Amino acid sequence: MPLPEIMLVVLWIGLTAYVLFGGADFGGGIWDLLAGGPAKGRRVRSLVEHSIGPVWEANHVWLIFVIVLTWTGVPSVFAAVSSTLYIPLTLAALGIIGRGAAFAFRKVSAELWQQRLFGATFAVSSFLTPFFLGTVAGALASGRVPPGIAKGDLVRSWLNPTSVAAGALAVGTAAYLAAVYLTRDAERTGEPGLAETFRKRALWCGAVVGVLSAAGLVVLHADAPGLFAELVSGRALPLLALSIVAGLASLVLLWRRAYLAVRITAALAVTGLLWGWGVGQYPWLLPGVSLDDAAATRTVLAASLGSLAVGAILLVPSLWWLYATFQRGRPASGAPDPGVTGR
Repeated sequence: MPLPEIMLVVLWIGLTAYVLFGGADFGGGIWDLLAGGPAKGRRVRSLVEHSIGPVWEANHVWLIFVIVLTWTGVPSVFAAVSSTLYIPLTLAALGIIGRGAAFAFRKVSAELWQQRLFGATFAVSSFLTPFFLGTVAGALASGRVPPGIAKGDLVRSWLNPTSVAAGALAVGTAAYLAAVYLTRDAERTGEPGLAETFRKRALWCGAVVGVLSAAGLVVLHADAPGLFAELVSGRALPLLALSIVAGLASLVLLWRRAYLAVRITAALAVTGLLWGWGVGQYPWLLPGVSLDDAAATRTVLAASLGSLAVGAILLVPSLWWLYATFQRGRPASGAPDPGVTGR
């Protein structure tokens, strides 16, 4: 496989990891937002905090990975995207910063008003950030980012039917993944009531995401007919079919309370949709700009991919150990608590 294609596959793997892990962290914040008042929502917020606490910073490694690889691998695309879409990208960055700071400050705040302020900032940022990131994806999918520095419309490039639909789908997907993951976290930590609560939320949220996905196809048919054709009848069709089948299987598994297995099918449903978009748009990254046109030189790609391979030897086992450590169940009564639960 040529180096540009290898680079693109590696980049898409990183994007998938960010959607599945970082996206679920945003979803946890959405459920924090919808948990209710201080007394009513205490158990939900506690579970969310315990689930994302050990891993949310680590999950942003994937976003940094995607940004750096785009910058070095397809620099002209990075320049066009970051200049035309700097408004939603800036808003998303502010959301990530505000969300992280508020999440940390809420844990150490002693005053109720401080906890409420930081909690609201964390929750609202968790909702808005995936929406703005989704609008960026919609801008790329609908071909509204032309090559060159700030050549696209600074507002309509990301405020358009496809971008709004993609933003809504990003929010729904984040909430769905979080609900699915939290069912197992609640069960593992001895909270069957909360597991049932998130099971119900995952069921209706999965149905909503299915509707949003179908609505997104309708929008694509009118707004981005080329990508729509690839999704429904082209080479991306098998991946779209995988997403649909895995999504339906997830609803069945949730109904049967198979909380561990549904994590796999839910992730497959989201992965199929994400890779379907990538395959459907390939090889065009921007209007009139193919991967071969935009890719960096062979020397740069070889050096970048070689560095990533060396770094992965340290990073991947470390992340695996982090996730595995915080997947352990709650210790028996009287034993020291090793930490909070993660995914």
